[in-house]
Amino acid sequence: FPGRADGSATQRIADAVSRVLLPMADTVFDLHSFGPTWEFPPAATTHPIADPDLMARTVRMAEAFKLPLTLVWQHNDTAGMFDIVAQNQGKVFVCAEFGGGTVGADNLAVYEAGVRNALIALGLVEGKAECPTFRQQKSTQTLETHPSDELKSPAPGIFEPRRSVLDEVKQGDIIGVLHPIDSLSTKSIDIRAPGPSIVLGIRSGAHVDGNEEVALVARPLKI
Repeated sequence: FPGRADGSATQRIADAVSRVLLPMADTVFDLHSFGPTWEFPPAATTHPIADPDLMARTVRMAEAFKLPLTLVWQHNDTAGMFDIVAQNQGKVFVCAEFGGGTVGADNLAVYEAGVRNALIALGLVEGKAECPTFRQQKSTQTLETHPSDELKSPAPGIFEPRRSVLDEVKQGDIIGVLHPIDSLSTKSIDIRAPGPSIVLGIRSGAHVDGNEEVALVARPLKI
């Protein structure tokens, strides 16, 4: 994004979306799934926005999904991101993450309920918004996460999760254990929580490279 009208097929699609479709929209939903080697709960996400009014409207829209998590995710911007282009046009942009690159009946039901809740909030469909059931609970919370909340592997190895998503942890709690594979004499390494937080995402693919992210934590949003 924003693409090029005379570029590759991908660039032409991006150009049509940003130049033709976006100006006609007030609100944008980016619906997809987290990476296939991660456990990640259903979440409606955004990132910090300089415009306080747009930020407030975006968080309200994300919370309207009534998913288990609403997340304000501070991360390093990458050139060509769809959300930046949309927000530069003053649009409310909400990204929804569902599961970890897989599909199942339970997650699909949460997905559909979240989108329906958002459409009800926009006045596009009639009905009563309800929190979808996730892990036998109906609840929602708003969290924030920062780059410093990314926990990385200190060496190549096999990552053994010791926590699940949405678990509450204290400083020093073991979130996972890395078993290095570059030396049989190297002891396993505990991956610990940096402070009181909630496990947001955790690696489910066992093999990891050095300096590769293995877990992500978050905490309640401070307004």
